[in-house]
Order: sequence, then C-alpha cells, then structure tokens
Amino acid sequence: MPIQVLPDTVASQIAAGEVIERPASAVKELIENALDAKAQHIRVEIQGAGLEQLTVSDDGDGIMAEEMSLALVRHATSKLRQIEDLDRLQTLGFRGEALASLAAVSHLTLTSRHHQASQGRQISVRGGKIVHEQAAGIPPGTQVAVHQLFYNVPARRKFLKSETTERRHVVNLVSHYAMAYPAVRFSLAVDGREALRTTGSGNCMMSWWMYWASNSSERWWLSIPCRINDLI
Repeated sequence: MPIQVLPDTVASQIAAGEVIERPASAVKELIENALDAKAQHIRVEIQGAGLEQLTVSDDGDGIMAEEMSLALVRHATSKLRQIEDLDRLQTLGFRGEALASLAAVSHLTLTSRHHQASQGRQISVRGGKIVHEQAAGIPPGTQVAVHQLFYNVPARRKFLKSETTERRHVVNLVSHYAMAYPAVRFSLAVDGREALRTTGSGNCMMSWWMYWASNSSERWWLSIPCRINDLI
C-alpha cells in the first residue's frame, strides 16, 4: 500500500480515539471543562452506558456565542497562547481537543450561554460537521449532549467492555471527582435513575444509589461523611 495523506475526516477520527477511549473518557473531559469554567453544579446523565447518550450540564462561565463554533475546532483553547504558559497553567484542560474529538465520533449538541450574555446558542454537529445552529434560551452555563458515541468508528466500539463495565467506569469516575471537589455539587443519572448526588457543601457528604445489576431493581443507600481536609 503506497504512502498517502489521510483525509481530514479519517485523521480526526483516529486522533479522537487517542483522547476519547470510552464513555468515561468523554465524561472526564467534559467534567474537567466544567470545573475549569468555575461550575458549582455539574450534572451527568447517561443512557446505555454512555454509548447511546451522555449529557454533561454545568452552571459555569459559559461560552460566548461568537466562539461556539471555534470551541469545536482541534487545538482551539482559551487556556494558553504559547508554550511557556504551560508552566503557569492552573486548569485541568489545555489542549483544546476534547470537544473536537467528541464531535468527530458522535452526534454532538453544544448549548451554552456566557454569564455576561442575555441569550445562549446551540450548535449541532454530526461526525465533525456542523449541521445546525440556533439561538437558545438557557441559563448561564454549558450543556454538551453526545449521542451515538463511536457510531462511525466501529473498531473502537469493538474494544469496549460490557455495558455493565462501561457504566461502572462512569459511576466510579463521577464519584471520584465528587470526592475531590466537595464544594461542587455533582449529580449523576443512569438510565433515568438517580445514581449519585452530593450537596456541594464542602464536607463531601455523599449518597448514591448502587445498583447490584443493570437488570435488578434492588438498591441501597451508601453515605460517606468526610471533611475536605481528609482529601488533601
């Protein structure tokens, strides 16, 4: 096979697989974006272990309407301008790849309103291509809804584990962030059921539903009391 330059679409799909390996990877990137935006409440919702649908909503600073489409371009970031900025970064993300990578391998809808704007905006993307834009009446903050993750990269789907395992990865991930950031209110819904919620009071009192199996209705409450000092 001769050497040739890959089409942009194929190159983007391959690059996306390096950033987004599974649904939990997508949730991680979106939670970190929300934390960088100074969110006080982060809500995660997943259907079908996150492959069918995953949504992360926050009440952070939001994105200016004129920058929405740029946020979906690889290596577009507000976190740094030159390599020396890496030494001073205090944010969790900086590469400017998360949204672009997700958009390349899913049906993605980005809805955001900057905290200084009177109106929000919504952009829908299919496989990296913007298919629709419109104004959106939402409170300040950002919502990223991802449908059919890896729909155009079947090889990536083939290497994923069972729905139960992928779901567990998401629940574990969100609970870890909730414990690490007790001053932020986290909530997680799994297949329409409340799976985790925290108060955001700073003492990380956590309660979440733990499901014995995806086909079982048996559940129980687990509460973990701790102080922020316990985590440092």
